[in-house]
Amino acid sequence: MDTNAPGLLLVGSGAQQYREYILAAVSRHFRVWLLDSDAPTWQLAHLEGATRLDVRDPQALQRAAREVMDRLPVAGVLTYDEWLVLPVARLARELGLPGSSPEAILACRDKARTRSVLTAAGVPQPAYAVVSTVEEAIESATAIGYPVVVKARDLAGSLGVVRADDPTAVIAAVSAAVTARYPGVPREGTDLLVEEYLTGPEISVDTVVAAGVCTPLVVARKQVGFAPYFEEIGHTVDGADPLLHDPELLEQLSGIHRALGFDYGFTHAEFKMTPGGPRLVEVNARLGGDLIPYLGMLATGVDPAVAAARAAVGLPPDTTPRHRRFAAVRFLYPEADCEVLDLTVHEDRQGPTVHRSSATVGPGTRLELPPRGYLSRYGNVIAVGDDRAQVTADLSEAESIVELHAKPLD
Repeated sequence: MDTNAPGLLLVGSGAQQYREYILAAVSRHFRVWLLDSDAPTWQLAHLEGATRLDVRDPQALQRAAREVMDRLPVAGVLTYDEWLVLPVARLARELGLPGSSPEAILACRDKARTRSVLTAAGVPQPAYAVVSTVEEAIESATAIGYPVVVKARDLAGSLGVVRADDPTAVIAAVSAAVTARYPGVPREGTDLLVEEYLTGPEISVDTVVAAGVCTPLVVARKQVGFAPYFEEIGHTVDGADPLLHDPELLEQLSGIHRALGFDYGFTHAEFKMTPGGPRLVEVNARLGGDLIPYLGMLATGVDPAVAAARAAVGLPPDTTPRHRRFAAVRFLYPEADCEVLDLTVHEDRQGPTVHRSSATVGPGTRLELPPRGYLSRYGNVIAVGDDRAQVTADLSEAESIVELHAKPLD
């Protein structure tokens, strides 16, 4: 580890199978000190040091950060955890470190506030209403016009997001949105959004922002399933995607970040490419999840994780592509609710573009599909290559590569 490299505080480290690639990449450029609620294990290979504390306690977080700064020249603070972006923004401000304001981060975290701010700024938005009861939701859905989308205002990862085509479906959607939970994360309230249903392909854009200048690094084409829910089952990244240079999309990206006051950092924004142009679904003040930044790195050679870390310490990011390839991931779900008995990864069944195949759960894991459970994946397969057709063909065999043996749940 380079002892002259800048120090970086990392708050939270996430799940190894989805986030270790970020920590590994960042640690090659920065001396990383982890502040986390759990004792480090797999993280240790990538760290300068670690402090265990309750990261949701602002005083404890600030105290631990200052102790680290007494022994390490810390230049910035970073998190890629959706639930920690606001505490980390407040921490950066208290420590005088680079980053967007807590007010800007809150405007991203709170989907109702996002809509309000962007509507006032003239950014094209779907029709929407903030509701707190089933009766208000039905009334708003009728006024907006069916179909609508009902969503929690403070979750992410498509949790608590449901399409409703009539009043009866609205009742079920409200119940699903109110009860949706991410393990270990408290909900801030029960307010929901009812929004106009947007048609067209869905994409996500991972963008590094430095001094107010937005540079999109990754455009991911999203595949969803389990209608009327929006479970993400795969992503495809084209390193030469024309949307990276689309004037209308770039103009909206700049307008969105400017209106929110987001001038330093990294965002993951989701859009529907409607017949009327791009329309924002939501924007998150962090790196994308679901291995999207990793796909971007495979597709272009530009590492979004390193770009986010450089933005966090106030350094200009490297955004120059090294190559242009196709990279995609397929997430594997059971056909029905089940308990995992065994998983087998058949490397001999991998096609020529398969980059990695992984089982992500173990025997005894209960997998429940929406609305009983979310993100109930048992594995994933990543492919990368110059031929999009070959990448697609290799991923079509994903279920045979990572083979699931399970028994149905009662």
